[in-house]
Parts: sequence; C-alpha cells; structure tokens
Amino acid sequence: MSATRIAVTGAAPYEVVVGHGLLGELSAALGESVQRVAIIHPAALRLTGEGIQKDLQDNGFQAILIEVPDAEQAKSIEVLGFCWTVLGQSGFTRSDAIVSVGGGATTDLAGFVAASWLRGVKVVHVPTTLLGMVDAAVGGKTGINTAEGKNLVGAFHEPAGVICDLNTLETLPANDFVAGLAEVIKCGFIADEQILRLIESDVDQAKRHDGAHTRELVERAIQVKAQVVSKDLRESTTAAGARVVGREILNYGHTFGHAIEKVERYRWRHGSAISVGMVFVAELARMAGRLDDAVVNRHREILGGVGLPLEYPSGRWDALHDAMRVDKKSRGDRLRFVVLDDVAKPVLLDSPDPSLVLAAYDEISTDTVQSEGVLL
Repeated sequence: MSATRIAVTGAAPYEVVVGHGLLGELSAALGESVQRVAIIHPAALRLTGEGIQKDLQDNGFQAILIEVPDAEQAKSIEVLGFCWTVLGQSGFTRSDAIVSVGGGATTDLAGFVAASWLRGVKVVHVPTTLLGMVDAAVGGKTGINTAEGKNLVGAFHEPAGVICDLNTLETLPANDFVAGLAEVIKCGFIADEQILRLIESDVDQAKRHDGAHTRELVERAIQVKAQVVSKDLRESTTAAGARVVGREILNYGHTFGHAIEKVERYRWRHGSAISVGMVFVAELARMAGRLDDAVVNRHREILGGVGLPLEYPSGRWDALHDAMRVDKKSRGDRLRFVVLDDVAKPVLLDSPDPSLVLAAYDEISTDTVQSEGVLL
C-alpha cells in the first residue's frame, strides 16, 4: 500500500506521511538547502538513530547524533541546555536542521530545541511510538517540564514534515502501544465517532500494532489533529459554555491527566493518565447535566476494553487540585475543562462548581493502589 499524505495547512504548511518503509522520505522533507542535521534520539533508540545517521550521510548530509534520556526525563532544562551546547560546538546555523527520532517526549524536546536555536531552525519529526504519531509530532507544540508542571515552558514551532513509519511500531512494547490508543480514542470522542466504532468492532485487533484497523486508526487520529491545528495553531480561547472548535478541543482529558502525571512524578504513562482524565471529565459533564449515562459508560467500556486504567487512588485530591491550578490551560484561579455534550460535541466548562469537580474525582477514585500507571 502506498504512503498516505495528510496535509497540515496554515502559515507553514507541511505533510504527515503515514505508511511502511518510509526512510527515503526524510531527505525530501529536509530539503536541498540543508547540509547539517542533528538527530535527537533517546538512549533506547541508539541503533535507530545510527541507522538514520548513516542513511543521511549516504545522501550527502552531515549528520550528528544527540542522545538524550528516555521518556519524560528528557524534557528538562538541563537536557535542553545540553542540546544547545552540542549545536553550538557543531557550528549549527539557521540553514541546518533537527530530526527527532522517538516518542512524544523526544518530539516535544527536539521541537523546542529547534524553536529556540537561533530563534528557529527546521525540524522534521520521525515518531516511533503510537503516541508520538497521533499526538506529539503533529501540531507544532513543543516544550519541556518544570518542577511546577508539565509543558509549562515551550513554544509553537511547526515541523517541516512528519514521517510516521508504521514499521517502527513492531518493536514497541504492548503496554506503550495501548497507552498511545488513549489519544486515538480521544480523537474519536471529540471529533470522529468512526474511530470508536472501529475499536468497538474488534477490541483485540485494536490492541495490536498490526491489527486490521491500526493504519486507519492512526490516519483518522492524525486527520483530526491536522484539521484542528490547521485552523488554530496557537490555541485560541473559547468562551465559557461555547462549543469548542479550535485547538482547545485537543485538551480533552488532559487537565486532570496532566495533574496525575505531575503527582506521580511522570512514572505513569501519558496515555494511562489521559485515560483516567477522560473518564473524570465524562463524569464531570454528567454531573453538570451535559452528558448522558450512555456516553459516560461508553468511555469506560472502550478505554477499559483496550486495557487502559479508569481509576486513580483516593486521598490525593489536594495534590491533584494544586497541579490543575497551575496547568497551562487554567486562567487565573479558574479551572477549565473541555467536556462533551455528546460524542463529537465538545464544549468548554469554565470554573465549574468545586463540589461537582470533587464529586467527579470520587467517581473515579479507588482504594486499590495502582503501580506507576501499569495498564490494567
């Protein structure tokens, strides 16, 4: 099957290429004007990084490797500074480029390196996880974490291209693949119900990297994000109670999910935290009189069906609430949540009654201690 090309329009248009065996697409995405390339990759993907380095060198590029820690540990000011040092010592100019190879954390970091070096150099993302393909690599959001919260420091910096080679999913641990499904399912609830139907039609196939619908699920999720960010790159503000049509739609489940990640010191997988976050806002919407029981139950059935967690330990409300208050989606002292009136009908719930928020937490609380976001 030939590669699928999904256009992301806007001020700086680019393509997301989805398919198998796409290494040859990288040179074209970089363009003829680029001579030097820095490949930023996690330690776990050293061999992959070396393979891409050799391919680029064979195609006439000067390519260096910058190895960073795995997962969220890469998204720190210390690692960012290390990357700047390597670029400076290598004499990187504005006509050179960054290539990210890895999951969502690597993509976030490498994108911010590109955005901040010389006020912006070209970046091409080569995501190797499901999460990276359907979420982090598309849309131009870049950033690092601080002690105060996730992604609080960053910039909008659109890539020159995104290459999603589905062959890279073959070596992805099963739990990490299923964690990435959380962002796919999110796209189903906020915009494309066919995603939900495909998963419901065969849950066992949905959990497989080579499942019957894997490619379509990936392409549909990317298409949702591409359509959203093409119209709203910088996340315009939505009025309280209004239908969410801009980039804020992509925050569904993320306010509570990011709070879990911070409280757990990023030991939970992102997808696991977002899964619980979606169940939380579904319960919140139900209590606010916006969402019926059937759609709330559908959240639990689909997310739980693929193996994602639906609960979070009780007794941690104060820490979670404090984390949500400093979340980048909040405004002043007001908590803001994207909720649903129905599938594909997202609205903004701004500063909901605190008693409803606490009651929603009670609905997803459990006395069972879950170990570091391990999928259930």
